[in-house]
Amino acid sequence: MTLQVSYTGRNIQIPSAFKEHVEDKLDKIEQLADKGHRLEVKVASENSHRRADTALTVEMTVIGRGKVVRSEAQAEDKFAAFEIALNKLTERLRRARDRKKSRAHNASRNGAPDVATAMSGLEPVPTDRPLYQQVLDAAAADDQPPGEDDGDSAPIKIRRKVFPAEPMSVDAAVDAMELVGHDFYLYVDAETGQPSAVYRRRGWTYGVISLDAEHSTDTPITEERSYRPENGTSPRKVGVA
Repeated sequence: MTLQVSYTGRNIQIPSAFKEHVEDKLDKIEQLADKGHRLEVKVASENSHRRADTALTVEMTVIGRGKVVRSEAQAEDKFAAFEIALNKLTERLRRARDRKKSRAHNASRNGAPDVATAMSGLEPVPTDRPLYQQVLDAAAADDQPPGEDDGDSAPIKIRRKVFPAEPMSVDAAVDAMELVGHDFYLYVDAETGQPSAVYRRRGWTYGVISLDAEHSTDTPITEERSYRPENGTSPRKVGVA
């Protein structure tokens, strides 16, 4: 998807370097916005000595067929104001996307038949053998080539995928997870060298799970720290378990 971008300046000329910086960061928005959306970027300069510390305002608006999503931020520098506004915008887009998925899931559940109707045509399960054994036998019968004898057990297939692992920080792993739009992200922690996974928790916070072969007790080590995106915007909580 190619996001169409328009720029508007008030009391300020928008340089090409700023536009290039904005377009370099469009991947995060394109991952979360629906097709056919466009982005409006407005930069305003406040000519007031009383607001010298926040003299520049950047407003970002995603417009499409659905709900309009907008964010705004102020800073002394337009690049810094843009990064803050971008972080707010991607957070709101992600929330809108999650709410849309939740509504679609609830709608599909409401249209589904009840349990009694769905199971009315099924044959009763025999009680002379354990249920897990019946499942294994059925799977073996489906996967068995013609002419082979039925066995009492069949191996369960496990598919394994191996990806290259580049050591990175917790913050970089959270950024990578948000960029691809997944609920978790596997990585190798650059600080500890441990295989780890970041994931989303409730309340718009994040969690980290790490594996330590030298950890001898059954009680996990738990701590909490602040996550700050690489663009330097406001931190969020990251629970490490």
